[in-house]
Amino acid sequence: MSCCLIVTYILLLCLLPSSFSSSASLHNDTDETVTLRPQHEIQKLKLIREHLQKINKPAVKTIQSPDGDTIDCVPTHHQPAFDHPLLQGHKPMDPPEMPKGYSQENESHENFQLWSLTGESCPEGTIPIRRTTEQDMLRASSVRRFGRKIRRVRRDSSSNGHEHAVGYVSGSQYYGAKASINVWTPRVSSQYEFSLSQIWVIAGSFADDLNTIEAGWQVSPELYGDTNPRFFTYWTSDAYQATGCYNLLCSGFIQTNNRIAIGAAISPASSYKGGQFDISLLIWKDPKHGHWWLQFGSGTLVGYWPISLFTHLMEHGNMVQFGGEIVNTRPGGSHTSTQMGSGHFAGEGFGKASYFRNLEMVDWDNTLIPTSNLRVLADHPNCYDIRGGVNRVWGNYFYYGGPGKNSKCP
Repeated sequence: MSCCLIVTYILLLCLLPSSFSSSASLHNDTDETVTLRPQHEIQKLKLIREHLQKINKPAVKTIQSPDGDTIDCVPTHHQPAFDHPLLQGHKPMDPPEMPKGYSQENESHENFQLWSLTGESCPEGTIPIRRTTEQDMLRASSVRRFGRKIRRVRRDSSSNGHEHAVGYVSGSQYYGAKASINVWTPRVSSQYEFSLSQIWVIAGSFADDLNTIEAGWQVSPELYGDTNPRFFTYWTSDAYQATGCYNLLCSGFIQTNNRIAIGAAISPASSYKGGQFDISLLIWKDPKHGHWWLQFGSGTLVGYWPISLFTHLMEHGNMVQFGGEIVNTRPGGSHTSTQMGSGHFAGEGFGKASYFRNLEMVDWDNTLIPTSNLRVLADHPNCYDIRGGVNRVWGNYFYYGGPGKNSKCP
C-alpha cells in the first residue's frame, strides 16, 4: 500500500461557545430580571440534558478529581455499552489468553491517573466513568455528533488541516499491536485544535466500510475543556459516519476494569531534559471469542471491543499505525504553534523528543513478534518530523514531533 493511501483518522469537531451568547434581558413590572433565549437554544439545552441522562449512568460512588473531573463508579452491568442493541444481555467476558511472548515490563515508574491520586477507588463490580457535563456538550459541533469524529478524508488531501508523523505497517494480516508511548503535555494553541499520540488498528477500504480501533493519549480542549494529556479510545465500523465514539461516550466498548477511567488525565507527564514517562498499550484479538482487548500499563486489562461491532475487523486488521497527529487551523493565515509530542524535533533524541518504543505486532498464532518493514512518514517535516531506529533494548522505535510554526514552517 503506497504512502498516499494512508488515511487521516482524527478530525476535530467544530466548537461552540461555552455559553449562550444571544440571550437578552428584560425587566418586568416587579423589576426582576428575566432572561429570554431563542427557542432553538432552549431546544438544544433540552436535547443536551436528555443526552446527559442517557450517558451519565447512576453511580454507587462519586469521586472528585483534583483536575475538576467527576468520576462516577457505575455498576459494570449498567455501563453505556449495554445500551447497544447487539450487546443487550451480553455479559462481560473473562480475561482472554495473553499473546505468546508477552512479558510484563519492570518499569521503574508507573503512570497514574490524576483522579486516583486522591486515594479513592471504585469498588469491585463497578467501573470508573468520567462524568460528561453540559459544558462538555456545548463545546461540540452538535448534540448528535458529540464524542464522535467528523467523517475522514484522504490523507493525500492537503486541505483538511490534519498533520501527522507516523510509523506504519501494511500488506499483511494483523491481530494486534503493542507499543510504549512517551507522555507529554504539548501546547495546543486553539480550542479548535488538538494534539495526540496513538495506535490505530485498521481494516477495510478507505470508503464507507473503514473499521478502526484506536487508543492513546490526547490533549483536546474541545473534548475535555482543558489541556491535560488524557487516555482515550475510539472505534468506528463505517468510516466515522454513524458508528463509534471516543471513550464511553456511546455504547460499544465494554470496560472490565475498576481502576482505569477512560478519558481521565494521565499523571505524571514527561519534561524536557527531565523525567521521562510512558504508557504501554496492547491491543489484540482474543483467539477464542474474537473480541479485541485493550491493556493499559503493565498488566491492566481495560476491557474490549466486541467482535459484533465490526465488519472487516471481525477477521483481522490490514494496517497498523503508530504516531502523532495535530490539527492546524492556520490562525492568522500562518501555521499553528500547536506542538506534537514534546514540541521538539526527532533529532533531539531521548529526554527532549517524544518517542514510541518496543513496537510489536500480534500474528495469526496470537504471538507477539517484532514489527518488520516499518515505514515512517511526516506530512510536513519542517513542522513535525520522525526518525526510526532499532536497538537491543527498545527494539523497533522512533522519535517524532515538533513545534509547529518556526522559520522553516511559516
